[in-house]
Amino acid sequence: MAALAKVVARQRAEMDRLRDQAATEAVLERAKGVLMALSGCTPDAAGEDLQRRAKAANRTLIEECWITLGSLVPPLPGADPSATPLSAVPAPAGPQTVRPVAAGRDTSDTDDGFAVLARLGRSLAHVVSPHDLAGCLLEELAAEVDADALLIFRSRPTGGLSLIGHAGVDDTLATQWAQVPPLSGITALEALRAREPYWLEDFATDREKFLLIGDPPERWLSRAWLPVPTGDGAEVCIGILRTRSGPFSPRVRQLLSAVVRLCAGWLRSLGTRPERSTAAAAAATQPVFDSLPGSAMLLTPLRGPSGEVEDYRIDAATRQAVDVVGRTGRQLLGRRILECFPSMADEALWQGCLRTLTTGEPFEGEPFAHQEVVDGTAELSTYAVHSARLGGALVVTWVRQDSSDRQEQRLADVQRLGNLGWASWNLVTDEGSWSSQAFLVLNRDPALGPVRLADLPELALPEDAPMLARAVRELVRTGRQFDIPFRVRSGTEVRHLRMVAEVVTDAEDRPVEVHGFVQDLTAQRSAELALVESEAAIVTQHGVLRAERSLAARLQHALLPLPTRPVNLAGLRVEVAYLPAESGIHVGGDWFSAIELPDGDALFVVGDVAGHGIDAVATMAQLRFTAKGMVITGSSLTGALTRLNTLLLHSRDSHGTATMVLARYDPDERCLVWAQAGHPPPLLVRGGQVQYLDRPVGMLLGACSDPDFEEARCVLEPGDRVLLYTDGLVERPSEGIDPGLERLAAAVAAHHSTDPGSLAPLLASVLDGDGRDDVCVVDIRVPDVPD
Repeated sequence: MAALAKVVARQRAEMDRLRDQAATEAVLERAKGVLMALSGCTPDAAGEDLQRRAKAANRTLIEECWITLGSLVPPLPGADPSATPLSAVPAPAGPQTVRPVAAGRDTSDTDDGFAVLARLGRSLAHVVSPHDLAGCLLEELAAEVDADALLIFRSRPTGGLSLIGHAGVDDTLATQWAQVPPLSGITALEALRAREPYWLEDFATDREKFLLIGDPPERWLSRAWLPVPTGDGAEVCIGILRTRSGPFSPRVRQLLSAVVRLCAGWLRSLGTRPERSTAAAAAATQPVFDSLPGSAMLLTPLRGPSGEVEDYRIDAATRQAVDVVGRTGRQLLGRRILECFPSMADEALWQGCLRTLTTGEPFEGEPFAHQEVVDGTAELSTYAVHSARLGGALVVTWVRQDSSDRQEQRLADVQRLGNLGWASWNLVTDEGSWSSQAFLVLNRDPALGPVRLADLPELALPEDAPMLARAVRELVRTGRQFDIPFRVRSGTEVRHLRMVAEVVTDAEDRPVEVHGFVQDLTAQRSAELALVESEAAIVTQHGVLRAERSLAARLQHALLPLPTRPVNLAGLRVEVAYLPAESGIHVGGDWFSAIELPDGDALFVVGDVAGHGIDAVATMAQLRFTAKGMVITGSSLTGALTRLNTLLLHSRDSHGTATMVLARYDPDERCLVWAQAGHPPPLLVRGGQVQYLDRPVGMLLGACSDPDFEEARCVLEPGDRVLLYTDGLVERPSEGIDPGLERLAAAVAAHHSTDPGSLAPLLASVLDGDGRDDVCVVDIRVPDVPD
């Protein structure tokens, strides 16, 4: 590679020398032809005349040639006459004398201008495109005239302009102004039409008159647009853009006019001279790269106006070099590296190449991912980049990670993620080979090496060893593949493993090798055992809960017998309904009581104990019988509630809290006296109108030690209907109690019937299949007075 690099360097240097010589000779011959046409002199005399004139004017020969070519076009009308000292060309024939400097004129300005023109003349020999010309001009004029950007426009036959070169502006802005329609207010168009320079030195005024280039236009506060005479008229206009404001000094105007005249010859010959192609520039280098293996390229740095490398041009490439869209080898020549390989913009990779270009120290980058096209399909591959300096260019190679290395890495990843390792045994040499993951799974020190196949069962627990030994013997003897679980001890822990193995035979069907894998299934097995234990516990708990529900249901039916038909109490018709919850296995604590008292009054009680199960049923029985006993023995309704509250607070067997409504009906006065403890209000139906009775004061039983309870009175009329119910009828988990109360009132109004058995349809319409909680309802009706 080093020898090839030296050959490439020598060939490249020779190619550059020949290229410069050819470019210089071409310009010199054209300039000599101009003088011969104008004066009729011989080629030798024309050459001597150019040499004499260049020496007299303190110019380089190539600069004098370009000025001579540019002088074929007469100056533009209105051109600044002060530009003559720098740009005028004397008559072609006759001896040339040094032009005197005007009195009082600073000769240093003139000398600086000549120096700029001299450098520019030398640079023009290497310019191959208008875009290169823009970069060359900006590089030379940045310091001299404070130029920050430069644009070159060419007029189109159909009108308008085309941007043929630019420097100092970003690609986005260049794209926006690539094609300019023939509109008024475009400074470059105005300058070409008038064939005279436009100096825009007052930004505030200029932006009112012209459509200024820039995003925003305030980026450049002063501009100059100079038409370039390239034939009978001016077809090309060069724009100089400056970020600073202020006028262009006379010296700057002279220099820019001279530069434009100098470029006229180059632009005039652009259409007739062959441009140097990238393929020709790399003609000496590319054959060498055609014979190189692997992916390699020769990159020439492309520098911006500041001198920093902005990109690289591909001047040579091997056949194996493939860019992101599938271009290979010679198809890449002349293209930008960031266009073909965007991953080169990575900070570390870019800086490494710059360091190599600056110091000559080779660079080796970290592996990176690169998308390439293989057989028409985009694939992501991993590469490592190496770069070395070759003259002023870089030789960059892409080293693809070997496929076997990638396969090995993938295999290691699979073993690690699957918690398994491979193992093989040579039955001829009785030697084994394990992966590193296999040692980890089998809890064996790698320094001890693999165990013999016959000794493998010794690693298992004693109770699993015979099964594993039998499987190994069958494998070797009959070739039968096995897949068996076994356990090993790792410290104080027992690990569950699985081993799969098969035998490999030779041409005579004799076993010669065993290979397989061993996998750690401890986590999976532990989860399975935990699941089995959990299922057993669930089954046991389910049985206990079913037995408890059965017991509670039998106890509830024994303590709370339901009448099968309406009953008459104190002249009232009373119908009772109890609906247990449809879901769950617990029995609720809803209850009722409807009895006739010794004095002829009727007592109605509806209550709900918090919770479910046997405890709730026991508390329900305690409250039900205690409430009836207290009222029968003469306690008032509020007094009974107060004592029941105390009972719940101080009884160790009580079950939390409870709600209750107590109602006593006097048939003589048809008066219903009632009290409640945190319970929903009774519903009264009178004359087809439905309303809830106003609740007197009353707190949940068991909530505090000193609650207040009050009584309310309601005189019933013939035909009245009163519903006492538990909260299961009106409450739903997704809403408050008010929508449930409204739903119950609407259902009662819609199902007004005096027939026995009408309670069941009413409950069905209210619940609508939502039986999450127990429901208890006492339906009290006052008979109508006979006519």
